[in-house]
Amino acid sequence: MLRIPCPFCGVRDEIEFRYRGDASVARPAAQADASEFFRYVYERANPLGWHAEWWLHVGGCRQLLRLERHTLTHEIRAVAVAAAAEPAR
Repeated sequence: MLRIPCPFCGVRDEIEFRYRGDASVARPAAQADASEFFRYVYERANPLGWHAEWWLHVGGCRQLLRLERHTLTHEIRAVAVAAAAEPAR
């Protein structure tokens, strides 16, 4: 089972969280054309290795967190509150 270290609540089971998406993808600007929005919504990489993700702690503090998780081992090397997280690259 995945254990996520919440900065507010401590280490908790994955069941308390909801996956909110890929944190490494930036949303297109409002004036972007439909093809850019299509790519943003539907075309995703399936990386092997470290990956930035959004997780919402629904069973605790209700904070949105940015995690760096290894997609093969599920090891978590960094957790940050969304407001303090680095912007998408």
